[in-house]
Amino acid sequence: MKHSVLIVDDEPLARRGVVLRLQSHSDLEVVGECSNGQDAIHFITNNKPDLVFLDIQMPIMNGIDVMRSLNPEALPFVIFLTAFDQYVMRAFEVHAIDYLLKPVDDARFNASLNHARRILGAQQAATYNRRVQSALEKKPAPEPFRKLAVRVGKLVRFVSINDIDWIEAQGDYAEIHVGTRTHLIRESLNTLAERLDPEDFLRIHRSAIVRLNRIAGVVSLPNRDCTVTLHNGTSLRVSRSYSDHLRKLLRNQLTHSPVSTTHTSD
Repeated sequence: MKHSVLIVDDEPLARRGVVLRLQSHSDLEVVGECSNGQDAIHFITNNKPDLVFLDIQMPIMNGIDVMRSLNPEALPFVIFLTAFDQYVMRAFEVHAIDYLLKPVDDARFNASLNHARRILGAQQAATYNRRVQSALEKKPAPEPFRKLAVRVGKLVRFVSINDIDWIEAQGDYAEIHVGTRTHLIRESLNTLAERLDPEDFLRIHRSAIVRLNRIAGVVSLPNRDCTVTLHNGTSLRVSRSYSDHLRKLLRNQLTHSPVSTTHTSD
């Protein structure tokens, strides 16, 4: 018996790579490819594939959101694809049967398929769906990021959250500032704001997040905005909607960190 497979990834080369690897597995048949989450939801709802290779990080709607948008009573088995280790725990929040880290290793790919075959062959869909439905209803708060994976050429390196000075929005990406170095990651500022520890990081503008212990001084402006200066000399604007919260946090930390506050009438 053949099992139907859907491949969902916004990168054509990534989809092609999965298709080529599946060609040597006669019991698995690729019945469709999707490049975004909305198309994936439509295809899964109408065609009910047995197994879905689903990229986690896609524009507009990520793989986790795709799973949460589907009918819990008719969920396919899912193997998540991700370029960065930090998304692995998010995959298991919705009880994926496995995950593959890009670039995909052949041995790891085959092991994942064997695991999927065991589940499909044992017809454990009812149990699996109940677990997924329970997980989706609970939606536990994810753990704060400890590290972020960044690409340096063809390498993937990990940056400790403790080393980050501030983060700047760059469209659908975010630019991480670590000392004199910057790294661009494929993650929105909104997602980072949700997954960074609020005791350590604060959003000061719709396009900036700053690590609190990097703030050396604050200058208040007449319109209730303000600017912060970091220990490395960087000056950042704080919008009015965030300035009151920033001042409150800094007042609470005055006994622990030497942050200076200055008022100006300019």
